[in-house]
Amino acid sequence: MVSVVHSVAAQSGIEHTLQTLCAGLSGDEPERIRQAVEFARATYGDRALGSGEGTWPHAQGMALILAGLRLDADCRLAALLFTVPMYDEHGLEHIEKRFGPAVACLVSDISRLHRMRPVQRGFVAHSTENGEQPPDEMKAQIEILRKMFLAIVEDIRVVLLRLASRTQTLRYYANEPDELRVQVARETLELFSPLANRLGIWELKWELEDLSFRFLYPDIYKSVAKLLDEKRAEREQFIADAAARLKRELETVGIADAEVYGRPKHIYSIWNKMRKKGVEFSEVYDVRALRVIVDEIKDCYTALGIVHNIWTPLPKEFDDYISNPKGNDYRSLHTAVGCPDGRALEVQIRTREMHRHAELGIAAHWRYKEGVHGADDGGYNAKIAWLRQLLAWKNEVSDSSDWVKHYKEAALDETIYVMTPQGRVVDLPRGATPVDFAYRVHTDIGHRCRGAKIDGALVTLNTPLETGQCVEIVAAKQGGPSRDWLNAAQGYLFTHRARVKARQWFSSLALEQSVADGRAIVTRELQRMGETGLKLDELAARLGFAKSDDLFIAVARAELTLRQIQTAARGVDAQTEEEKLAAEPPPVRKRKGSDDGENGILIVGVDKLLTQLAGCCKPAPPDPIVGFVTRGKGVSIHRADCRNFANMEAMQPERVIETAWGGESEGVFAVDIVVDATDRQGLLRDVSEVLTKEKINVIAVSSLSRQGEAHMRFTGEVSHLAQLKHALTVLFDVKGVIGARRA
Repeated sequence: MVSVVHSVAAQSGIEHTLQTLCAGLSGDEPERIRQAVEFARATYGDRALGSGEGTWPHAQGMALILAGLRLDADCRLAALLFTVPMYDEHGLEHIEKRFGPAVACLVSDISRLHRMRPVQRGFVAHSTENGEQPPDEMKAQIEILRKMFLAIVEDIRVVLLRLASRTQTLRYYANEPDELRVQVARETLELFSPLANRLGIWELKWELEDLSFRFLYPDIYKSVAKLLDEKRAEREQFIADAAARLKRELETVGIADAEVYGRPKHIYSIWNKMRKKGVEFSEVYDVRALRVIVDEIKDCYTALGIVHNIWTPLPKEFDDYISNPKGNDYRSLHTAVGCPDGRALEVQIRTREMHRHAELGIAAHWRYKEGVHGADDGGYNAKIAWLRQLLAWKNEVSDSSDWVKHYKEAALDETIYVMTPQGRVVDLPRGATPVDFAYRVHTDIGHRCRGAKIDGALVTLNTPLETGQCVEIVAAKQGGPSRDWLNAAQGYLFTHRARVKARQWFSSLALEQSVADGRAIVTRELQRMGETGLKLDELAARLGFAKSDDLFIAVARAELTLRQIQTAARGVDAQTEEEKLAAEPPPVRKRKGSDDGENGILIVGVDKLLTQLAGCCKPAPPDPIVGFVTRGKGVSIHRADCRNFANMEAMQPERVIETAWGGESEGVFAVDIVVDATDRQGLLRDVSEVLTKEKINVIAVSSLSRQGEAHMRFTGEVSHLAQLKHALTVLFDVKGVIGARRA
């Protein structure tokens, strides 16, 4: 007898659920809903979700929420069937066959979103007992997650399904407390409720916020709820009476089609305002609030006058955002008034066009609430407005294919969002590869990247990534990038940042090789001289270098001769040797008829003085220059930053003479050009062709190739440094060139 009664009651409950689920549907849609209910109940049985809630009660709750939002039949069917693929490997095929491809696609996408569970993948939102904001890094990560939820799907209804599922989960936790509900509430408050807010799904936003707030701060929630509950019925009656009275007064002045309605205030919203403004509950004037929507601007001010005539305006509580719009072009009249019984009432007055702009434009409610300011984020805000328009049109869109077509027009496809195994979301430009992902996570991981897994499957390193994928990098314990990565044709690196990091590694490698080569040369020379006891740092200091590595690099690049090393090692007066070196300049062609006194170099206080360009640094205009009076060779002209000159100046400062380029500094000047590159056949030819095209006459060249690295040094003649700078820029475009600079 008992079992029969139970069956009758259960059957009655199912019939009531079916009636609610089929509300607003027509044709064969109610029958499809009935079949889906039977199919889902048979598939789910007594199975439960990870939260502990039964699968069927959860699916039923989701579908009822979406029916309340008046979404189409396909969306309600997808809610009923959302976990079928979890229990049946051929579930999607069965769904497509029985309920159509549109429903199967929705189920596939919602299953994909459900697999991406930030709480279980390491995402734990920041939260404190006093409600402090999360740090900037966490806020950025939350924002990326929100965008990812919109970018990962091709149909906005999938996001609505996910929000309905989260709402149902919180409802379950409200009756069945669980340790996990605190983490779920944090995630909801920072990820899902702002997303619902942005999409304008107010019914879900308010419930998500209030339930999450209740789980996170139960004591505060109870205190605010108590303040509201004490006079809830009285407050609701007060708002209804105020709206009716204002509506009558507007009709008497000819504004008959005005909309006047109460704007409910929820517990989380009230607490947020109390916390942000530092006020008590009694000072939150918009606990009781009205919104007035009229046709024209003049009606706004007429309505304002009526409001101020009926009730007493509160000081400093009036804002005219129509005459003085906010920076985001938000327009409305805001006023707070006091009623005869002492209670406060907030009233917002705007036209229908202003209301649409506030809800859908750049001044949308979510920007005000979440404190989003500044320039449009790459059109993202405009796309959110478009999505919200689609939601507003949901009752007019009868064909799912039309909905998908409109949604794809607003698809957030400029950026992809992929996840690390720890749950961190990384945003990358579309076309990025696992190597780009590795460099984005950490430079060292990028250098050591040797393989990648996407959703657990091994892939090649040049595989383009897609939104929603979980990417795991297989890294070596040590090592660096492959030279193949810099080959654009092979498609390993898509982002500029990753390419720069890889090139920097090879440049650093070339520098380390130069240090090693220079150290070997210096050590070998000291052994030959029998000066092995000399400290290398001391030798570097004698030659004007801050540290020994700088000395080794100079030697490897032929910027320092063995004769200079020998002189410094023996402790002899190095000045004499350096003067000899400086007095042996490279050949410089002059204009016809010019002489030494007219070579374009001015010696302050001296006329017609013999000058020579130093061979160690090869100055050229407009380099800052200085002169050093040599013994019998006139004035040796050095670049101001020349190390040899710095050493000579320290030893004999009285021989330094002020020097500058004159207005006649024409002709050609010798400069040294250093090129580091990946060695290949034809490299020297290609570099030489660039110098020829730039009209640089090469008078000397040396090239060293070792372990696939090429180090080339050219001495060329230029008429001015601008010519040299342009040539260096062009050299970077030569295939394999890692660095090009003036010595």
